[in-house]
This record gives sequence, C-alpha cells and structure tokens, in this order.
Amino acid sequence: MMTPGTSFTPPEPPEDAVPSDERPAEGASVEPVVPTVPSGAQPRRGVGSLQLAIAVVGLLAGAALFLSGFTLGARTATTPGTPAADQALFAPFWDTWDSITRSYVGQVDQKKLVEGAIDGLIKALGDPYSSYMSPADLQRAREDLGGQFEGIGAVITARSSAAGGGTCTTLATDCRMTVVSTIAASPAEAAGIREADVVTGIDGASVNGLTLDQAIAKVRGKKGTPVVLTIVRAAQPPFDLKIVRDTIVQTQVETRDLANASVRYIRVAAFSDNSAKDFTDALRAGLAKGERSVIVDLRDNPGGYVTAARTVASQFIASGPLFWEESADGTQIETDASPGGIATDAAIRVMVLVNKGSASASEIVSGALQDTKRATLVGETTFGKGTVQQWVDLSDNSPSPASSSPAGRSSGRRVPTAPRSRRMPRRAASRRTPRSGSWSSSTRAARPPARSSLAPCRTRSARRWSARRRSARAPSSNGWTSATTRAGSG
Repeated sequence: MMTPGTSFTPPEPPEDAVPSDERPAEGASVEPVVPTVPSGAQPRRGVGSLQLAIAVVGLLAGAALFLSGFTLGARTATTPGTPAADQALFAPFWDTWDSITRSYVGQVDQKKLVEGAIDGLIKALGDPYSSYMSPADLQRAREDLGGQFEGIGAVITARSSAAGGGTCTTLATDCRMTVVSTIAASPAEAAGIREADVVTGIDGASVNGLTLDQAIAKVRGKKGTPVVLTIVRAAQPPFDLKIVRDTIVQTQVETRDLANASVRYIRVAAFSDNSAKDFTDALRAGLAKGERSVIVDLRDNPGGYVTAARTVASQFIASGPLFWEESADGTQIETDASPGGIATDAAIRVMVLVNKGSASASEIVSGALQDTKRATLVGETTFGKGTVQQWVDLSDNSPSPASSSPAGRSSGRRVPTAPRSRRMPRRAASRRTPRSGSWSSSTRAARPPARSSLAPCRTRSARRWSARRRSARAPSSNGWTSATTRAGSG
C-alpha cells in the first residue's frame, strides 16, 4: 500500500527474468529509443502550463460569480422589499429581525415588533410633533373629534420643571403631569382638582416613564368606574383623590351679549367643523340684533382644523391670503379667504383675546386678522409652532404621519418655530376636507375680562404658528401622525 507523499521506484527485475540476448553487454552504452513518426503526421503536443492556468482561472471565476449570485439572491430573499442599493444599510435591521423570530425563547408578536420598529423610526426624526399612533391612540382621537368622552374632565399636560415650564414628552421627575384646568361641572371639578396640580400616580402606580397619551388613557375609562390620582399641590405632601368617571360633553362655542347688547362676545374653545358653524351662527345672531362690536376669545384654544380656522377668519376678511405654506421643494402655497363673510364691513369692530395657550389654528385666525388690520389683539404672547403636518395612509389603509413644512402669516412674514422645549397643546390645526365631528375643548369656558384688563398686544413675532394637516377621512386603524398630543382631556 502506498503512503501519500512518498515516491515510488519500480523494482529491478531479476537477471534471469530477462533473456540473455536482450541484456546489454557489460560496459556497453545504451542509446535512447527514438519513436518513429509516420510520414505526413504531426507530432503530438502536450497541454501547456499557460493554457491550463487560464482554464483553472476561468472555472474559479465562474464558480465565484455563481456563488455571489446565489448569496445575493439568498440575502434578498431574507430582506423583502429592501432596495438593492440599501441592502447594507438595512442588514442590521433584518439580522435583528431574523435573530428574534428564530432564536428568541418565548412568544413573539410580530405585529408588535413592526409597530415598535415604526415607532422607533419616527422617534429617530427628533421631531416633537411626529409620533406613531396605535389603535388605542386613534380611538381617543375619535373621542376628541366627537367632543365627548368618558373620563374625569381634567385638561392635563406634560410640563417641564425647568425654568420656563415648557412642555415635555416622557413623564419623569423633571417632566410632570400637570393639570391645566378642569371642565365645568365635571367630576374633576367636583373632586377639587385645581389648576397646576401635579399628578404623580394613577391607581397607585407612578406615571414616570409614561407618555402623556399613555397617562391620559389610564385616567380615562368607562362611566361609573373610579380612578385614584396621587396629587402634589404646591408645598403640601402628596395625597390621593378618588374620582368616579362620567361622560364628559364639552362646549366649543360660548356666546353672550355685553354692554347692553351692543357687543357680541364669542368664546371658541377649539376649531372644528361644528365650532366653525356654531361661531358663524352666533356672529350672525349678534349682527341681527344690531351689535356692531365683536370680541372673539381664543385664549387657551389649542387649535383644530385649518378649514375651520379659515371659515372663522373669512367672516371678517373679504378676500386675499390668510396664510401660506412652504413645501419641501420650496413651493409656497397661499390659502385665501372664503367669499361670503358676514362681518367684512370695516364698521364692525373686532377684538381678539389671546394668551400663551392660543396655538396653531388660533394663531392662524388671530394673525390673519392682525395682519389685515381687521382686528386688535389683546392679551398675552401666543404659543407659536410653525409647521404644517399631513396625515398619510400606511399600506394597511391606516392613517400615518405627516410631513412638516414651514408656515407663514397672511402678510408673508415667516414666524420662527417655538423652541423644542416648548411643545404644542393638544389639537394643533388640521387641514382636511370638512366632515362631521369636532375637536373637544381643552379648557374650561372663560369669562369675558373686565375692560380695565384689556391692553393691545401682538402675537409672538419670534415664533411661528402651525397647522396639523389631516386626511379627509377618519382614521380606521393604526398609523402615525405628527403633531402629537401636548395636552389632553382625561
């Protein structure tokens, strides 16, 4: 048996095995035998080393191409929907997905994984007005749109404890769940909840780590069920308040006659299709009585639909632009006043009340009336935001996020965006096709101020108002949207 790597030398045959006449004579030389080539035949050539090398290289190259094509095909199969140019970018994501779905010990809800990935994708934008909305979030949005929900009737926001007290995102020791106001005749008002109360716990569990939406969802619940809130009030020690939930119906437009029925006061708590119609009806009723002065109260009005804001402003402005939007490609689009306003006569004097809680659609109306010199603004500097969002449908027909674009006032001035530490109150303005449903009020009805307290002011010129744009139809399932909740009713 041969051992690999050893050489083989054939043994010499014994002398008696070779005929004597074929043995070479001792001492004689041996001539090499030259093969005889038949006449006309070419001698046979062996395969050269160069040709052999080329053949080997060709085979190896073909195998490499085959294997790389196979690998690419296999990789594409494990990264469905990922463009070829983005394979390397998305490789860590798909590696993580495969690792979880194949190796994780325990139950894996792939739908939750996808929703979590979408949520993280949007949070990575670093945009405080963009967020993913789960089905529960959308259900609460529908309740707000209807102006009726089941809860305690408190308006709550997430407020930073830092200087300036801007709103924040995730509740913590430096981001406190703070009561803005209570709705008139609500369970929260009856229980003694006050403005500036800080909620640190819900049903015995800390609110730290929750978003404002998540905390409000815990406060809300079925009518007749109790909820226990842990309250911190000023320098007092924490205490618990048990409140029984009820159906909360919010009034968005309140009106009254002042100065011996010579002034029509109209309070607008939020901008919706219903509130725009109610506002127009209230204004028309006042004019029919001969009232030639109008006070429009937009204090603590967090916004609503752009279409509603346009309707309200158009009652006083006959024509021309109310505001403009700038898209991602730099295109500027103006929105003009709707024709047919019932109070465009300059003889009808208009005063608009605003404060730091007047935001978005409220600023569209107040800014347009101010820039056209149609009204005098009275109160505090307004909130400011400066972007426009639009809901988009995801592939499963659920509403999705909005693209942001700068916004400007009717005069063409671009108003800078509010700092990131200062967040939008709930219900920023929304552009969409009018339909039924309305935003719920986020504040209690305000009383008209005494005349001595009125002083002219301007909207915040160092900030921009914004509009949250919304699709024409109501949300059907889950999606993501910009202009997340900054304050909400629980």
